[in-house]
Amino acid sequence: MTTTLVPPPRTDGSTPTRAPSPLRTELRRGLGPWTGAAVAVTVLVTMYGKAPDWQGRWADATNMLHVVAGLLAGPLALAAGGWQGGRDRRRGTTDLWESVPRSPLRRLFVAVAPSALWPAAGLLLADVVCLLVTWPYVSAGRPYLELVAADVVAVAALGALGHVVGRVVRWRLTAPLLGIVGYVGLALSAYREGPVRWLGPAGEHQFFWDRPVWWFGPVSMACTAGIALAVLLAYGLRGTRLLPVALVPLAVAVAAAGLILRLPGDEGPWRHDPALARWVCDDGAPQVCLTAVDESLLPDVSAALAPLNARLKGLPGAPVRWVSGPGGPARPGDVALPNTEGEAVRGRLVRPDLYLNSAVNWLFSDTCEPGDGTGPNAERASVVHLAVAEWLAPTPDGYGPDPTAARPYIDRLTAKSPAEQRDYLARYLAADSCDPDGVPVP
Repeated sequence: MTTTLVPPPRTDGSTPTRAPSPLRTELRRGLGPWTGAAVAVTVLVTMYGKAPDWQGRWADATNMLHVVAGLLAGPLALAAGGWQGGRDRRRGTTDLWESVPRSPLRRLFVAVAPSALWPAAGLLLADVVCLLVTWPYVSAGRPYLELVAADVVAVAALGALGHVVGRVVRWRLTAPLLGIVGYVGLALSAYREGPVRWLGPAGEHQFFWDRPVWWFGPVSMACTAGIALAVLLAYGLRGTRLLPVALVPLAVAVAAAGLILRLPGDEGPWRHDPALARWVCDDGAPQVCLTAVDESLLPDVSAALAPLNARLKGLPGAPVRWVSGPGGPARPGDVALPNTEGEAVRGRLVRPDLYLNSAVNWLFSDTCEPGDGTGPNAERASVVHLAVAEWLAPTPDGYGPDPTAARPYIDRLTAKSPAEQRDYLARYLAADSCDPDGVPVP
């Protein structure tokens, strides 16, 4: 016969409640919640200040989040983990914590959880907010969620590593020094040449028509998580026969790092994506063609170039297409457009007048050999080039060279009839810009 022990009923009539788990208690107290909030605010404030640089393309947003996570959130998590790790020693509760009837490894993982999970949660929240505010303005592609996940894992790993260091090093300045050393180390690794820079969580890539190889995100997570887990196991299993277990995650991290080190030094994990680099064109003459990632800019760019296209339409030697993208001009009659990087904000062209002026300068840019463009008429030809560019697209105030010297030629061009202007522009386009004697004077 089995006897079941039942706790006596409470005198107040209430039922006994289950005690909260140690993990939940640890997550609620200490520096953890404040660290998560600090990481989220730091990332969001930094991203807000640089919104014009990334809020329009998925690749730009992911790249900026990657750099901010590596250079700011990572050192912050490292420093906070170091402070959290030394908490019990500062309070004199180490013996009390070690008296809990649980294995040392389990106690360690419970204690480390706030240092790892709260910074990761703060970064994840900031990532979600930034990706959501990017969504309305992108034209093509997708957010690289595997890289975002790799950043979150890297920040969690740094928080865990900082916690272990805080436990081992008995010094109050351990936490701030960890943050400083972490920032310097991550910054140096991010700007190194070669594949080594792709090992760190802050390696930067700026080509928005590329995509990462499918395995890079998971392998990066295996590398950073493997290092952190190996350190935790080595610390938690020290003095036991199970210590060699720490070699398993270490081996995984080394294998993952080996795969990353085999990547090309310059391109790293990024590969050209034809779907993002394909041209999307308007129906104008000359045509305006942008890459798919900038499709939302096509109406603005076409409108900015409309006055120039009206003058060039039908002239021999005029562009057939304006093209922008990684491949550049692909056939005769193509002329490269200025890069829209820095010229567009949230899918709109900021300064159409400045972009038009840049397009004219690109149209008349020469590829002269050394020694060309010299002679007694070289200075006059230079002034004529400036006059034609200013006549077609005046330079906005505060930009470019002073057009005072070209003013007489600009006035002559303006005074001509439309037919005379087209005749002169046809002769100018047909001339060799590298031969000063052949440049026609208005």
